[in-house]
Amino acid sequence: MDLSSLQSLLKGITGMSWGAVVMMAVGGVLIYLAIRYEYEPLLLLPIGLGCILANIPNTGMLEEGGLLKLLYDVGIENELFPSLVFIGIGAMTDFGPLLENPRYALFGAAAQFGIFGTLLMATLFGFSINEAASIGIIGAADGPTSIFVASALAPNLVAPITVAAYSYMSLVPIIQPPVMRLLTTKEERRIKMPYTSKPISRTTRILFPIVVTVVTGLIAPEATPLIGMLMFGNLVREAGVVQRISQTAQNELANLVTTFLGITIGSTMVADKFLRPETLLIIAMGLVAFILDTAAGTLFGKLMNVISGGKINPLLGACGISAFPMSARVVQKVGQEEDYTNFLLMHAMASNTAGQIASVMAGGVILALLG
Repeated sequence: MDLSSLQSLLKGITGMSWGAVVMMAVGGVLIYLAIRYEYEPLLLLPIGLGCILANIPNTGMLEEGGLLKLLYDVGIENELFPSLVFIGIGAMTDFGPLLENPRYALFGAAAQFGIFGTLLMATLFGFSINEAASIGIIGAADGPTSIFVASALAPNLVAPITVAAYSYMSLVPIIQPPVMRLLTTKEERRIKMPYTSKPISRTTRILFPIVVTVVTGLIAPEATPLIGMLMFGNLVREAGVVQRISQTAQNELANLVTTFLGITIGSTMVADKFLRPETLLIIAMGLVAFILDTAAGTLFGKLMNVISGGKINPLLGACGISAFPMSARVVQKVGQEEDYTNFLLMHAMASNTAGQIASVMAGGVILALLG
């Protein structure tokens, strides 16, 4: 029996197309990766389930009033889920290392190069400027920001962009080290940073999220929903008087919204929209975006090392992306491979948290220019 005959038989029995079978298999692979290798399990597992649900025929869940359509309209179309996820992220983030080393904010800015480099690349492949910008935002290494921008500029590409963003975030320990080693010398990787902690006053910690929200709102108004929710989460963490809200944001809220977000994104992975050559191209360009981010951050780190007279380890520039805290841990690991007494984690956390803020601002700038 040839492929066309098998497809006809399958469709006749179940109403399911060959493409739907393929997409259900893709959903199964995502679930397998989440369970077997723990690749972003909190998101890949519900995405895989959502993908399977969306490709089962005759359920009505994707039709008006259906469960998956309702979740998409409420959570993605209105950008609610990404904003709520950022409350949890903010509540879990300690910006203390960045406040101790504010110069590392420059690393967060430098490591966003992949966004704009990939944007230019995507236009060369024939994508519209809105689609190219949405593809480029994969380089933010920030799932909620990728969803936020893509749903506003290119809703038809939300599924592949989201899958690429979260997949590569989980693969940061594999993607980043080769780029770091290629662009740095052994001597540079061995540079030790002083592991001292400066006390940050409670007033400073409380004022920081408020000031960042106001400044970002003035510079990049389109980023205010995300940065506002991120900083609100951090404010309830640092205020110290609403522990119940802080704990809920870090646990119940973050877990619940992430589950619904994953299922909803998975529901957009229907065969007729996902099984296209452009999907593979988008996923490939997402990898390029991560590589460009890492390269740009590392090279800027080398520049900072020269300016500082050899006192800054260039590896710190590589974790200026928003993949927190995975990228900071990768920098720590790569540094210790050369010298086990080298502790870069505190400085890497400063660079990594700067990348969180910078990625949201980059998304806001793109929306302001194109939205």
